[in-house]
Amino acid sequence: MADGLTVQRATSADFPGVLELTRRALGWTDADTRFLEWKHLHNPFGESPMWVAVAGDRVVGFRAFLRWEFVTRAGRTVTAARAVDTATDPAYQGQRIFTRLTTEPVAALPGDGIDLIFNTPNGKSLPGYLKMGWHEVGRLAVAVLPTSARFPAVVATARQPAGRWPVVTEAGDAPDHVFGPGAGDGGVDELLARQPFARGLSTRRSRAFLAWRYGDDGLGYRVVLVEPGRPAAGLAVFRLRRRGRAVEGVLCDVLTPGGDQPTARRLVRQVARVAGADYLIRLDRRTVTRDRFVRLPRVGPVLACRPLSTSPAPGLPEWALTMGDVELF
Repeated sequence: MADGLTVQRATSADFPGVLELTRRALGWTDADTRFLEWKHLHNPFGESPMWVAVAGDRVVGFRAFLRWEFVTRAGRTVTAARAVDTATDPAYQGQRIFTRLTTEPVAALPGDGIDLIFNTPNGKSLPGYLKMGWHEVGRLAVAVLPTSARFPAVVATARQPAGRWPVVTEAGDAPDHVFGPGAGDGGVDELLARQPFARGLSTRRSRAFLAWRYGDDGLGYRVVLVEPGRPAAGLAVFRLRRRGRAVEGVLCDVLTPGGDQPTARRLVRQVARVAGADYLIRLDRRTVTRDRFVRLPRVGPVLACRPLSTSPAPGLPEWALTMGDVELF
């Protein structure tokens, strides 16, 4: 390039330079860099396609697309990527590095078999994505269930971004004890085999996916089983985090045999009882549910999508996401 910058596909040899860039540009610590490695190098859907902008031998820009797989209502797999981490060296701001590191991958990702890109951009970045061909799908509805007497006093302080790192709890089981390779035959595979197809695009879950998604100790996920030692009977995954003065319980996934709703409601009650949160949240379009979740108006992440084929972007009713799909990333 005329400005001396080269945009290229990243390899493992670039990763040390990427980590140094995130320290310079974002102030990330060793914990953050371990998070980056977990996300992009250990994902069972495959290593993330990543691009870097290089000036000489210095990495001055970075962009990653997290591999993901969805299953349609008809059982077809859709290979996707989530536009996630990006960083630009402060000394190279204003040189359109973010745009370059987004538009070039859009042209290249179909060669990786990627059908669409999705993400949940904030209000500042959404207009830029729309200019690059993204479609605003709509706001994912969030529902809340108060679970403590403190809720009325702390809920007003919760209108701010949640902390990334967890509030540590020993409630429930460690994910590694349920999903990990040493967990034995506890029935996770049986439970997954009995999941019904969702009404829209839903994550293709496997035992390996659950072990990766929830198994990192530093992320603080916990698993509640409807029957001790028997995941086949149903389970729920949650995480606690701070939002203002409130302790927020994120209900990430609830899996029951055949999608049994009475069992799902029982699991929600168990999480509410043991988690120690001021309230639980989940994605739910319904105004009020039988387990007393209430949808919050105008609250929730905005979903955006960039199809990489001639197919149109799926509309909001065509997605069946959980907090496990959107929280943290």
